[in-house]
Amino acid sequence: PEETVTSSFASFIHAVRPEHLSKTVRHRSKRMILDSIGVGLVGSTTHVFDIALQYCRELYSSVAVSSVYGKPGVKLSPTLAAFTNGVATHSMDFDDTWHPATHPSGAVLPALLAASQMLPPSTKPNGMDFLLAFNVGLEVQGRLMHFSTEAHNIPKRFHPPSVVGTMGSAAATAKLLSLSTAQCAHALGIAASLAGAPMANAATQAKPLHIGNATRLGFEAALLAARGMEANPLILDDIPGCSGFSAFYSVYLPKPLSTPSDQHEFLLEKQDIAFKRFPAHLGMHWVVDAALSVRNLFINYAGSFSPSLIRTVVLKIPVSKYINRPFPSSEHQARHSFQFNACTALLDGEVGLSSFTESSIQRQELRELLDKVVVEHPEDNVANFDKMYGEVALLLHSGDILTGKCDTFYGHWRKPLSKESLLKKFRSNASHVLPEEKIETIITMVDNLESLSDSSQL
Repeated sequence: PEETVTSSFASFIHAVRPEHLSKTVRHRSKRMILDSIGVGLVGSTTHVFDIALQYCRELYSSVAVSSVYGKPGVKLSPTLAAFTNGVATHSMDFDDTWHPATHPSGAVLPALLAASQMLPPSTKPNGMDFLLAFNVGLEVQGRLMHFSTEAHNIPKRFHPPSVVGTMGSAAATAKLLSLSTAQCAHALGIAASLAGAPMANAATQAKPLHIGNATRLGFEAALLAARGMEANPLILDDIPGCSGFSAFYSVYLPKPLSTPSDQHEFLLEKQDIAFKRFPAHLGMHWVVDAALSVRNLFINYAGSFSPSLIRTVVLKIPVSKYINRPFPSSEHQARHSFQFNACTALLDGEVGLSSFTESSIQRQELRELLDKVVVEHPEDNVANFDKMYGEVALLLHSGDILTGKCDTFYGHWRKPLSKESLLKKFRSNASHVLPEEKIETIITMVDNLESLSDSSQL
């Protein structure tokens, strides 16, 4: 039969092998796995995680075999563990980000962790199997986003991981479960019917559910396909008059994914990932670095940071409605506010976990500085994580103007975190729920994932 886009994806998922992963891809993806576990562990301390966990424990009775981040002794059914851990991963908006924009690890890793514990001892995947499945989930997400130019900009309609993340989770789980080519295609088709969440729920407690649902529902799609459920075998193709995956994009030009060979190059080989240094929307990292730069200039100018000397704070940022929030009133709104993050960096010289507590958000000196903010949208500052910049200018009562600008923050794929910085972030996050010896065990295990005989140990 004639090959279609959907069948080519299914063939890729089925045929790709561990030897297709280059040293670079293995290195970068292990960094992602370690970081994602860390933000999931610290995310297990949040209120929205507690809500999700209570929901799963009280409303469902199940075979509880899969672990929950930060809760020793607590087990849930595999799909609910994936859901709960997905919520934890995105509960602080601290998880990794790719380009085109999505959060790839959180939508895939919890499903693979839960599935590894679900499988019987005789079929436990090893670490290399796990690493391959993880990269299959990343590759499918990236390829789907590259089918539309719309995906390259900061989203307006739907939250990308709720769409491509669900597909990635289905693909990754299908690979880990060793589904047939036909079953892989059906898993993608089923997942497409379970995907999608509107951007209106950004900056609310509902946003972490997008990641939880993506990893859980993709997992469920693969399980349903394994049990014989079928779906449209052309789900990824562009069929006039009958939208498949194209329903999510106004411009959709799919291309077949070639069967892997010795020369196959994963997208992660071509472009690294962005790791966040503090728990907020990725766009905030540009304005924070710009604000810290101009803060240093101000201290050199005046001897200390004194907001009373500032007449106006000018932010030059891209047009993006859901992250342009002049006076956020909750932690989730604050994580999605250019104004809040710039002013917090100016006042405190840093942005961290404690920046998003209610007491920090409501303090008077911050509100007074927010009152001085004026936002501008230069035409050359586009809402695109690969092209945007952040600029913070302080107009002083003396008439002087101090300016800080950032076009590539530390942690961006063009300026990756060092190994030391990534480990520091992981240790800090994991220390909220784990003792030091277990933290170091996880670091060693992820670093040597290729040699792990049973991935459920992770």
